[in-house]
Amino acid sequence: MRKPRIVVLGAGYGGLMTVTRLQKEMGTDAAEIILVNKNDYHYETTWLHEASAGTLHHDRVRYSINDVINRSKVNFLQATVEDIKIEEKKVITDQGELEFDYLVIALGAEAETFGIQGLKEYAFMISNVNSARQIREHIEYQFATYKTEDEKNDERLTIIVGGAGFTGIEFLGELGNRIPELCKEYDVDPKKVRIVCVEAAPMILPGFDPELVKYARAKLEKKGVEFSIGTPLKEATENSVLIAKGEDEVEEIKAGTVVWAAGVRGNPLIEKAGIENMRARVKINKDLRAPGHDNIFVIGDCSLMINEEINRPYPPTAQISMQQGEVCARNIASLVKGSEHLEEFTPDIKGTVCSLGEDDAIGVVYGKKLTGTKASFMKKVIDNRALYMVGGPSLVFKKGKFKFF
Repeated sequence: MRKPRIVVLGAGYGGLMTVTRLQKEMGTDAAEIILVNKNDYHYETTWLHEASAGTLHHDRVRYSINDVINRSKVNFLQATVEDIKIEEKKVITDQGELEFDYLVIALGAEAETFGIQGLKEYAFMISNVNSARQIREHIEYQFATYKTEDEKNDERLTIIVGGAGFTGIEFLGELGNRIPELCKEYDVDPKKVRIVCVEAAPMILPGFDPELVKYARAKLEKKGVEFSIGTPLKEATENSVLIAKGEDEVEEIKAGTVVWAAGVRGNPLIEKAGIENMRARVKINKDLRAPGHDNIFVIGDCSLMINEEINRPYPPTAQISMQQGEVCARNIASLVKGSEHLEEFTPDIKGTVCSLGEDDAIGVVYGKKLTGTKASFMKKVIDNRALYMVGGPSLVFKKGKFKFF
């Protein structure tokens, strides 16, 4: 009798946690486990803002998948997923077809441009290791080129960051630390550099504690960040952005670098597969399965869960993705063993911390508000804990953050 085949798509926080827990939950005779990922490494998405600013080398944010999976229990296929055939129980990749009995879709997110003209063509997105490396190199190139120009173009040193949510604010915090280093390295007058954050909402970090938001904004402004709040970005061009300043007024800001960090959507393969979705995110059942599909689980950024207390979706965070991975693994193990009693998933939000640079942050941990070095310490503890949960002490010692103060 053929063993049931479990196919996990994506080695992000949710997918990798599912696989590492499945290899502990199940013996080699119980099921065949296949992990599919386009890269042979996992990258810490929540560290990409550091690599993008150049305050952390891009190799530090990634580690080999083979370092954390048991190859005697898990088959790893490095391939790009091209289509999911729900009815045929097949996954189409650039390396061939895979049949499945149970499928876990954990393909992560893509940047949401909201149809704004020019963003895909002219703005950078903080989306993966390669895009982070590209942003860092582009910013450094602007500084290096500025110094070699006979006729100085100050606009080359203007950086626009679209979005004042977590990613945007954390990136701004790292830029605030990195820009003085670049000015010193390339002999550039810091007064020539301009960093502008454009946000359509009426405040930065929407939904965060107002007292902490005030602290964050003051700290970033002290680092030279300008905020244009309540001003939707209307268009990006090759060397500028257009922002709305009222009903009829539009302001153009010339810039050498535009980075878009204002929202994500699920993977477009969700839409292609025909699963009911909202912006490529599936409103999953409490047991993490897609409605109407008892053998398909959707977790991480591709999933949509409503926080019934406020009737709004939970944010797509690494913390929730990893918790979903643990429950997903236990539920699949139950199904393989013949049990129909599946665990319902309830997020356990232990806290939220937003970095403002290497030595500063804001956060709420176990209901207590933190700022400064205490919050920064907790941010690094959280980062190290995520490594520990996937790869144990060896991965923490290899990739962890230990410069706390």
